[in-house]
Amino acid sequence: MRRLLDILFDGVKIKNSPNPLRILKNISWLFVDNIFRMGVGLFIVAWIARYLGPEQYGLWNYAIAFTVLFTAFATLGLNNIVVREIVKRPDQKDEILGSAFILKFLGGLLTLILTVTIIYFLRDGDIQTMWLVGLSAAGFVFQSFNVIEFYFQSQLKSKYAVYAQNGSFLLFIFVKISLLLAHVTLIAFAIAGFVETAMGALLLAIVYKYTKHSIFSWRFRMDKARALLRDSWPLLLSSIAVMIYMRIDQIMLGQMMGDEAVGIYSAAVRISEAWYFIPVAIVNSVFPVIIQTKSVDETLYRRRLQKLFDAMALLGIIVAVVATIVSEKFVQFLYGADYVASAGVLVLHIWGGIFVCLGVASGNWFTTENLQKYTFYRTAAGGVMNIGLNLHLIPVYGVNGAALATVISQGLACYLFNVLNKRTRELFFMQTRSLFLLNFGWPRLG
Repeated sequence: MRRLLDILFDGVKIKNSPNPLRILKNISWLFVDNIFRMGVGLFIVAWIARYLGPEQYGLWNYAIAFTVLFTAFATLGLNNIVVREIVKRPDQKDEILGSAFILKFLGGLLTLILTVTIIYFLRDGDIQTMWLVGLSAAGFVFQSFNVIEFYFQSQLKSKYAVYAQNGSFLLFIFVKISLLLAHVTLIAFAIAGFVETAMGALLLAIVYKYTKHSIFSWRFRMDKARALLRDSWPLLLSSIAVMIYMRIDQIMLGQMMGDEAVGIYSAAVRISEAWYFIPVAIVNSVFPVIIQTKSVDETLYRRRLQKLFDAMALLGIIVAVVATIVSEKFVQFLYGADYVASAGVLVLHIWGGIFVCLGVASGNWFTTENLQKYTFYRTAAGGVMNIGLNLHLIPVYGVNGAALATVISQGLACYLFNVLNKRTRELFFMQTRSLFLLNFGWPRLG
């Protein structure tokens, strides 16, 4: 990890920028948190999947995927904008957080109403599915407290958010194990997920108070809210497109092949996406420093960006190769014989992670360069392609077709689309060098 920081920052110290050791500690906290949650969480999810079976597990994942399609209305594309604004204007912290909180709270309520209403007509009034969707969507109301996490992120103090998240996570691990041992119905697990989200919000507020801050100091200002939305609306539209090409496959599988196919597919996707926290943790920790570099030394800024993309591409390639080799045995070990078909899905889906890594880093680049509207254009193209590919590939290849459609769509949205516009073409060339590992000093032949 220290070697990664040396590569990214070249030993160059920018005035008022955090010490690399602080960045290392911040990444370490995010890693410890997510590795713990990934390991224990994947074990619990696999246990639940075995207990419910592919059909019921598929129904639950269908409900979650449907809710996720509306995530953008709850987050409003504010995440990176809030971090950026606090870094730039720390004296306006309470106004930024207060305005963002109210916006996200109202967005959460809108999401709840939209999802329950639409699923009622889509599934012909299926009460169980309505409850599953409603409980999942209700969690977005409490996720408005995640603005506290954005503050800690901007200050490179992610460990405090980790305390809150792990407190709720640990408590509900025992709750879910108790539910499994009690042989409860699917709805009980959905209720537990909702209460876990609410508990996480409460603990975030407590930790925020512990660090000598108070949510009661937050102030909502209409002009600040308008300014946040003015910057975030392209990211909101982009988030809609991202959720479409990340989750529409499960919705289309459910509608075209049934809930059991969703269960098989979701089991593989759960593994394939389990490590996505790694690029997010790295980028969220180093990008505040990269933003500071831009205003001081443009050449150093571009060099650090290139090395960040290099690290992201290498990470994605390593994970994809390893997962491809061990997929069949790992899936059978984790989920059992009922989910053996998930191995084929994993072998395909895991390669999309390379583009996800590049996409995480480039998303911050678009924000820094004030090119947020282009994130919508490229991800909208990816979403449209994913729908079209799913319509053609699912009837022919089933769950494997859905996985292939997702990988191709991610490649278009996170990489190929950048070559089409002169303002993003530089990004395309940086990503290309990273994908082909051109900056790793390969020995010359001859």
